[in-house]
Amino acid sequence: MRKQEASMAVNVKGLEDNARKTSIETLNARVSDSIALGLAVKQAHWNMKGPNFIAVHEFLDAVYARVLAHTDVMAERVQILDGRAMGTAEVVKDSTTLKPYPTDVTKVQDHLKELCDRIRDHGEKVRKAIDSTDDSGDADTADLLTGVSRELDKDLWFLESHLE
Repeated sequence: MRKQEASMAVNVKGLEDNARKTSIETLNARVSDSIALGLAVKQAHWNMKGPNFIAVHEFLDAVYARVLAHTDVMAERVQILDGRAMGTAEVVKDSTTLKPYPTDVTKVQDHLKELCDRIRDHGEKVRKAIDSTDDSGDADTADLLTGVSRELDKDLWFLESHLE
């Protein structure tokens, strides 16, 4: 019965099995990177010191909230597609493609550079995910990822503005 219910759900969504599988795999990869990015933002938020501290410190709370929201929406889309969202610490450690965040950084400017590198990297991968999910036939997931990309680009712009 479970197998029949799953295939009925897929038919209702109008997605071919390949599109669903591509989207689930792609979304889980971006969920992992999104969780890693959120932790990097918090690492910076907790440990930065120097000029513009309070402005950046407070702004990072908003960035973290958006990253967390992106993570949630992507993981929920995996569930909508009848997949299993993968977001445990162990999965993230083994599957994130973002480089590890340094724990010895303290200066605001150094944290900003580190965060910008990771947001830029994540944004590039999200844009590739837009193309792969759209090409596979899942325009809804591509649209969801387009919204994530737009917000990442805006946060990157704000953070890079502090480096000018």
